[in-house]
Amino acid sequence: MSTAATRGIDPKFLALPLTACADAAVAAGTAAGASHVDVRVISNRTGMVSARDARKESSADDTALSMGVRVIVDGCWGFAAADTIGPDTAAALARTAVALARVSRPLATIPVELAPEPAHQGVWVSAYEIDPFDIPESDRLAVLTERSAALMQAGVDHVDAWVRQVRECTFYADSAGTSVTQQRVRLEAQWDATAIDRATGAFETMSTTAPPVARGWEYVLGGGATIGGARPWDWEAELAELPGHVRAKLHAPSVEPGRYTLVIHPTNLWLTIHESIGHATELDRALGYEANYAGTSFATTDKLGTFKYGSGLMNVTGDREAVHGLATVGWDSEGVAAQRWDIVRDGTLVGYQLDRAMAQEFGYPRSNGCAFADSGEHVPIQRMPNVSLQPAAAGPATAEELIAGVEDGIYVVGDKSWSIDMQRYNFQFTGQRFMRIRNGTITGQVKDVAYQSRTPDFWGSMVAVGGPETYLLGGALNCGKGQPGQVAPVSHGCPVAVFENINILNTAAEAGA
Repeated sequence: MSTAATRGIDPKFLALPLTACADAAVAAGTAAGASHVDVRVISNRTGMVSARDARKESSADDTALSMGVRVIVDGCWGFAAADTIGPDTAAALARTAVALARVSRPLATIPVELAPEPAHQGVWVSAYEIDPFDIPESDRLAVLTERSAALMQAGVDHVDAWVRQVRECTFYADSAGTSVTQQRVRLEAQWDATAIDRATGAFETMSTTAPPVARGWEYVLGGGATIGGARPWDWEAELAELPGHVRAKLHAPSVEPGRYTLVIHPTNLWLTIHESIGHATELDRALGYEANYAGTSFATTDKLGTFKYGSGLMNVTGDREAVHGLATVGWDSEGVAAQRWDIVRDGTLVGYQLDRAMAQEFGYPRSNGCAFADSGEHVPIQRMPNVSLQPAAAGPATAEELIAGVEDGIYVVGDKSWSIDMQRYNFQFTGQRFMRIRNGTITGQVKDVAYQSRTPDFWGSMVAVGGPETYLLGGALNCGKGQPGQVAPVSHGCPVAVFENINILNTAAEAGA
């Protein structure tokens, strides 16, 4: 299995004794009594450069290399890891993992068994054109500072700008015969513009809304192909409009709280999907396995197949295959091949996110490939795939057409702050920009807006979804979960969507301002 990417695996990573490490770990673990052995070698190179008011602020370029060996002994997990890579280290880790599994066995309540998965061999590289690590820091900084200077010349008082990039190389092998190597590149760039009212001291900050992507440096330059909901970003247009938008927000009236129809752009709705659907349909949460830290879920297993998660227009998929998706892989951290499946179909909860042990325990024929470890030093845990709301096949297609059908509402663009309870049920979200809609026409900005609801009420109020031309992959580079904490990149695609009778709070009034 491979992609059509023009790049190959980092030669420095391939020069490591990957196969020798796997052979040594499998041999040592099996000899010590393990029924399953898997090995992960992971290299994460992370880079960042930032600017403040068109001048360099900071930069970093770090590489973390690690190896982990996981075993099953008498139905119990064992794990050991190191930051040195070599066959002797791999064999020692396997023996340590077996010893830890035996020590832990009296504490295990459910024997570990893995759902079946065919053995895989291959190489996979994510789809990108220009490795951002091939671009000198001076060139990356020049893009930040030149665009920042243009914003300031257009009347913005302060600009913070940054670009972050990651190249992740992974080797996985196990005692069942799988041996796969992968490389993923991802990045995110943002400009934050602040406008100040000198007479009153009031200020507003607004950011660009370009999502993080599994692309290369071509994305920052505005290039790259359009595939599904992943598209190039028109930086020139957004940056040209940003000064006017933030100044308008500075002088915009404060929203009147009450009930409104919301038209929500994908640059905002992706985060609501992430928090109220993505996390809620993680099976470990639904089973209570994450209750002591990450929380539980209202979407419990007794609701599967019957619970109305939202309106009949709601169709949500999980997938590890979307081109340029941040959670897209060839194989997950347990060697399971990437797949696509339904989570919500016609408004009904029909699926969860699984790893191999949970799939076996609860009678699924196969894992849907949702295990991930962010380094070799961490145990793979169930993590979110790309979770996406699908667009409409017919009906009003564009944002303009959807807005034209709204009598009294607000158009929401861009994400900002959020809050949701530990069961993923009660929430509120804010945003970057809020445009008042009256009689199908945008009449100007309002501010201090937050929308508040309960998850099934909110998705049940969805009365229209846009067509494929409004569909966009949003997402985050740093979704957190687990103890010790791990971060995972994940995308969420969605179209523009319309929600009726949503409660709007005035955040300034709620804060006592």
